[in-house]
Amino acid sequence: MTTLRRWLYNLFFYGLSVPIVLFAPIAAWFGRKTIQRYAVGWMRLQRRLVWILGIRNRIEGGGAVGYPVIYASKHQSMYETLELTAMLDGPAVVLKQELADIPFWGGAARGYGAIVVNREASAQALRSMMREGKAAVAEGRSILIFPEGTRVEPGTMPPLKPGMAGLYRMLGLPVVPIAMDSGVVCSRSGPARPGVVTFRFGDPIPPGLPREEIEARVFAGINALEMERDGGDRRALSGAGTR
Repeated sequence: MTTLRRWLYNLFFYGLSVPIVLFAPIAAWFGRKTIQRYAVGWMRLQRRLVWILGIRNRIEGGGAVGYPVIYASKHQSMYETLELTAMLDGPAVVLKQELADIPFWGGAARGYGAIVVNREASAQALRSMMREGKAAVAEGRSILIFPEGTRVEPGTMPPLKPGMAGLYRMLGLPVVPIAMDSGVVCSRSGPARPGVVTFRFGDPIPPGLPREEIEARVFAGINALEMERDGGDRRALSGAGTR
């Protein structure tokens, strides 16, 4: 039954996604707002179809806020990339360069206003991220960043990359940490299986805190579910710094 669920989901999701992505450049002709609504509509397609896989969401905490903030999220699968973008109503998402280079999809992501970062060019990448972040905030948008820099396995808590703290300092926005456990049902190394994905929204962290404090609070916030499973083991806190 699980195999059948995956086949049906892939048939509908990718069968519908391909024409949607191919027509994205046309939507982009009508302006930034149009391509943003178009992109969020595509991302909500996942939400409408994941019932086939037997996956559902559980939201804990305050959820999305009604003003521009930096959402800093745990990252365990591609599931939350789409789900959070739809859930947060189209924030500017910080993406790695490799994704933006995908034909058609990359162009649509840039038109949508994604913040593209070249992880190999650290200083230049940070300057570009700050510039594009300021542009997004000027449009009244929030920013979604995965401060660990890449997808990680459930139970792992790597140190944060420096980009989140840089955005926090330069933009002067609150940060809302998001803990989630999508990797339990959507593993990087295996097929998706039925289950519940928990999204736990932390309280907004005010702007203006020292770097060490904001990094420690975001680290604790995005790893809240991992720490609960770990029983609050002090070793979990060893990754609070950046690398």
